[in-house]
Amino acid sequence: MSEDTVSDGKKGERRVGIVLVSHSAQVAASVAELAQGLAGAGTAVPVAPAGGTEGGGLGTSAELIAAAAASVDRGAGVAVLTDLGSAVLTVKALLAEGDELPDGTRLVDAPFVEGAVAAVVTAATGADLAAVEAAAAEAYAYRKV
Repeated sequence: MSEDTVSDGKKGERRVGIVLVSHSAQVAASVAELAQGLAGAGTAVPVAPAGGTEGGGLGTSAELIAAAAASVDRGAGVAVLTDLGSAVLTVKALLAEGDELPDGTRLVDAPFVEGAVAAVVTAATGADLAAVEAAAAEAYAYRKV
């Protein structure tokens, strides 16, 4: 697949990629599936889970995060959402190294599930990274009662 082709085959369409980092591979994959399903985005928005460790255990892996970010990079930036504290620290360390993640990668301060849905919905509209980040962060304001 060429660099300027998103997974749905549309040439020239740059989309924000989204990486979902969880301590659990199953949680990351399930949230990715949920967000894409609720957004109706199918494969139009590149979303990659980066959960657990290389050995399948609980934890976070810099290598899995970097690989996920590279896989969703379509030239419009990459939004990274995390579940818990050490996932945040791992992403911050990767960002500080400067060469492990694609240019334009941002750690997004947002609730994991609601933020992921908001990010994918917004990215599906073709919005830029700032708008995707803002939509995900706004999910903190969603009240359930």
